[in-house]
Amino acid sequence: MENQTASDDRKILVYIDADACPVKDETYRVAVRHGVKTYVVANSFMQVPRDPLIERVIVPAGPDVADDWIAERARRGTVVITTDIPLAARCVAAGADVLSPKGKPFTEESIGMTLATRNLMDQLRSAGEVTGGPRPFAAKDRSAFLSALDLIFVRLKRAGFA
Repeated sequence: MENQTASDDRKILVYIDADACPVKDETYRVAVRHGVKTYVVANSFMQVPRDPLIERVIVPAGPDVADDWIAERARRGTVVITTDIPLAARCVAAGADVLSPKGKPFTEESIGMTLATRNLMDQLRSAGEVTGGPRPFAAKDRSAFLSALDLIFVRLKRAGFA
């Protein structure tokens, strides 16, 4: 990716923050159907389909190394799949479309409140006030994700990305 040309800036790319992503297979299906290159970013080996549009990226172990790799490449025309709110905030700021595995888009309008809520919940958990986590991933989440990802690709193509 270091030798990008001007036409590369108009290509849709997907970056999956892959370590705990429950919708990798769904992302592969939708991206391949749309002819979109997908990078699966993790700090350990992860099985990916044998398809020239899907590329595994193994980054060194360490805090936020995968996040940094993704955030450095985020721009308008890229789609980032993550549950990591700080990563989502960085990518939204860079102009990327960011989507949670449950189909919730992170936007400029929503990311500030989402980040504040995350920080508050972290503080409450640290104080022992909150013991539960997010609700379990459900079939309706998978369906919402598939619809949202397809809509992002359609919108980007209408905006001149390929």
